[in-house]
Amino acid sequence: MRTADRRTRWARMRATESNQDYPFAVTNTAAALLDGAGTVVAWTGAAEALLERRSADVCGRPARDLLADAGGWDAVLAQGGRPGGPEGAEGWEGRATLRHGSGGELEIGFRVLPLNDGMRHDTARFLVLGAALDLVARWRQDHAFTHELFLQGRVGLAVFDRNLRLLRTNSHLLPYTGVPVDLRGRRLADFLWAEDARTIDDRLWDVVHSGTPLVGFNTTVRTLDDPRGGRIVTIQAFRLQEPEGHPMGVAAVFTDVTDHERARGRLDLLYRATGALGGSLSVLRTVEDLVKVLAPAFGDCAAVDLAETVLTGGEPPADGQLTLPLIRMAVAGTESEALRTGTAQFAAPLAAPGAPECRGELVTGLGDPPTGSGHDAPPEWAMTVPDAHSAMTAPLCARGIRFGRLTLWRTGDAAPPEEDDLALLEEIAARAAVAVDNARRYTKERRTAVGLQRSLLPPATSEKPALEAAGLYLPADADSGVGGDWFDVIPLSSARVALVVGDVAGHGLHATAMMGRLRSAVRAMADLELEPEELLAHVDDMVLQFASEAENGDPDDGDAGIPLPSGPAGATCLYAVYDPVTRTCVMASAGHPPPAVVGPDGTVEYVELSPGPPLGVGGWPFEPVERELPPGSVLALYTDGLIERGEGDIDHGMRDLADRLLRSDVLGRPLREARHDIVAGLPPGRLRDDVTLLLARTRAVEPGSITTWLLDPDPAVVADARHLVLAQLTAWDLDELSFSTELIVSELVTNAIRHAGGPVRLRLIRADTLTCEVSDSSNTQPRMRRARSSEEGGRGLYIVAQLSHRWGSRYTMGGKTVWSEQSLPLA
Repeated sequence: MRTADRRTRWARMRATESNQDYPFAVTNTAAALLDGAGTVVAWTGAAEALLERRSADVCGRPARDLLADAGGWDAVLAQGGRPGGPEGAEGWEGRATLRHGSGGELEIGFRVLPLNDGMRHDTARFLVLGAALDLVARWRQDHAFTHELFLQGRVGLAVFDRNLRLLRTNSHLLPYTGVPVDLRGRRLADFLWAEDARTIDDRLWDVVHSGTPLVGFNTTVRTLDDPRGGRIVTIQAFRLQEPEGHPMGVAAVFTDVTDHERARGRLDLLYRATGALGGSLSVLRTVEDLVKVLAPAFGDCAAVDLAETVLTGGEPPADGQLTLPLIRMAVAGTESEALRTGTAQFAAPLAAPGAPECRGELVTGLGDPPTGSGHDAPPEWAMTVPDAHSAMTAPLCARGIRFGRLTLWRTGDAAPPEEDDLALLEEIAARAAVAVDNARRYTKERRTAVGLQRSLLPPATSEKPALEAAGLYLPADADSGVGGDWFDVIPLSSARVALVVGDVAGHGLHATAMMGRLRSAVRAMADLELEPEELLAHVDDMVLQFASEAENGDPDDGDAGIPLPSGPAGATCLYAVYDPVTRTCVMASAGHPPPAVVGPDGTVEYVELSPGPPLGVGGWPFEPVERELPPGSVLALYTDGLIERGEGDIDHGMRDLADRLLRSDVLGRPLREARHDIVAGLPPGRLRDDVTLLLARTRAVEPGSITTWLLDPDPAVVADARHLVLAQLTAWDLDELSFSTELIVSELVTNAIRHAGGPVRLRLIRADTLTCEVSDSSNTQPRMRRARSSEEGGRGLYIVAQLSHRWGSRYTMGGKTVWSEQSLPLA
C-alpha cells in the first residue's frame, strides 16, 4: 500500500472518529489486528479489559475461537457486504456474540477497517474495533435524533457560529415572506427588520458568552419585504462548545406562536372589557369604561354610538323606521374633531340579532387610492379618522332591537384586523349591548311583578290525549326584575293541542302586564283555529295597536300611581300545533329560539325554523314549518333566558340545553320531575333574565280510533252516513252516543251537501271525547242563528250546539271543516 494512500485513509478515519462519543473511535475502543486468514495478530489493552482475555492468550489464534458460536463465523463475514459507519468512512459494521473471559458471553458491535489495498491472503490486514452493543445502540440513536431533528417542519431549527452567522437550518426556520431559501452564511439582519434582528442577536450573544440557555423568549419578527405582517416567535437557545469548553456557537429553536398569543390576547381583552362593563348601571359610564379598555389595546381609536333615547332609558324605535339616528357617546384614543362626543353620526339600519344587517363589518385599505369603479368605496362610518388604514364595527343589539354600534380604527404600522378580530369585536359588542340595556331598564319592581306573573300563567302540568305537558318559570334576579315570559297549553279541536312560549322584552310590571295581554290574545286567536303563521300575524297587529295606545295614552294615568310605559314592548313567540292523528307538528316563530326535539331513540336536535321578526315590528310574514314527531318524542320549548346566561354564545347555550335534556332522562321520567333537573344548574335568584321551559311528550291516536268516509254530494248519502256512524259506534262500544251522534252527522252532512257541493269527508275520532268532523270544499263558515217559529229550516247548527260539548269550524287547505265534540260516557 502506498504511503500517501495510507495517510489519506487514516486522515479520513480520524476525521470521522473525531467525535469522542463515537463508539468505534480508535483512541477509546477495544481493537484487534487480523491477518487475511482471520488470525489475531495484535490485541490492545482495551480489548483485554473488554473481554478479560490477555493478549498472549489471544494473539496467534483464529478470531473465530472468540465467538460464542464458532459456526457463526460465516455469518459475521457475510455482514461485510453492508456499508456502515459515518459518511465518508470505509469498511463495514456488524454485531457478534463473544466468549467472555469470565465464562459468560458478551454481545458487541464491531467495525472492520481494511488497512491496505492488496487484499491478498498473505498480506491483508484488518483493524477490528469493538464496543459493547448498548454503547453502539446509544450512539446510533443520538445520530438518528440529530438527523431527524433537522427534518422537522413544525418548528424552526438553526445553528449559528460564534459570530452569529447561520451554519445550518431546517426548511421551516422562518417560513415567512421575504426569508431566503438558503440562509447559510447570513446574519438575521440580512432579511429581518433591523430592530427585530438586533433584539434576537442580543439574546443569542448572551447565550454564547455566558453559557446560560435562553428559555421561552417571545419576540416579534418582521421581514424586510413585509414589515407590517409581523409574527410572534418563541426562541429557545443553548451554547455549543468544544470538548475543551471553548464556545463554538449557539443552537436555537424558533416556534411560531402568533395564533396562540393573539388568541390569548383576545381572551385577555375580552376579560378586561367584560370587567369594565359590570361596574356601573349608568349608560354613559358603561360605554366610557368600554372604550378606554379597547383603545389603544385593540385599536388606535374607539367610539360608541347610541340612539339618543337609550341614554335617557327610553326604547329605541322598533317599528315604522328603517334606520336609527345615532349620537356619539364615548371616544378614546384620539383628539380628532370628527370623533368628539355629542355629534350626530350616520344612521344605522335596524335589524334583529343574527340578520345580515346586524352583523359586524370589517374594512381595510382605507388609505389606498380609489380604483374609479365606484364599487369599492368604503362606508361613511369608516372614514371618520383621516389617517386610518382599516376599521371595523359591530352593532349593539339587545332583545331583538339594535340601538347603537361599537367602532374601532387602526392607523400607522398596526396590522390590519382579521376575521377573528371582528368576531371578538362582535362578542364585546354583544356583551356591551347587554350592559347598556341593563342600565337602561334597571328596575326594582320584581316583588310585585313575580306574583302577577305567576297568577297569569296556566297550571304547570297538564294531561291531554295528544301529549303530556309540564312547564316551569323562573324569574330573573331582583336587580333585573321579573320579565314577561309565558307558556301555555291550549286544547284545540280534533284532539289537537297548541303549545305556546313567549318572551316580552323588558322587565317589571309593564312586561308582566304585556305578557298577560299577549297570552289572552293568543288564546283567543287559537279558538279561531288559525294556522300558526296566521295567528302570529294577527298577534303582531295587536302588539302594534298596544304600542299606539301606549303612545297616545296619558303616561300619568293609573289607579296605583304607577306611570304607564311611554313606548311599546316587543316580544318573541313560538306557536306550535300538534296533531296526534297525523303525528305532525306545525310551528312558526316570531323571533323566538327554535324548539328542541328529543326523539324516542335518544337523539336531540333543534328544529330548523325560519323565524320572522319579533312581535311589534310589523310588515313581515311568518313562515310555518311542519315536523313529524313519533309517539314518545319530547318537544322542549324555552325562552332565551335558558340559553343566554352570560356563559357564552347562543350556540354554547343550545348545546348545553341539549346535554341537560339527555342527562335529565326526559324520555323515561315524568316531565314534572325532569323539568327541575334541566334547570338545576342555574343559580337561583341570580339569573340575568327570566327562564321559561315547556316540555311536551307526544302521544298518538291509534288508527283503530279513527274512521274516515268520503261521501258523494248526494242527499241520498245522508242515510248511508248515519248507518256507517252507528255501526262504528257499536264497534267502539259507544252505543250511548248513537242518538246524538246520528243527529249531528245528519245535520252536518246535509249542510255540506246543500251549501258546499263537491265531495264530503266524514271523520270520527275517539280520544278523550268523540269528535265528528265534516269537511267540504267551501270556504264559507257556518253560523248559528235563531229560527223563527214559522221557518222550517235554520235549526241544524242549533241542534248540533245543544247535543255537543262544544263545536266549531276551521279553514283547511281545500275548504273548511265543521266539527263537534261529545264527552265520552263514564266507564
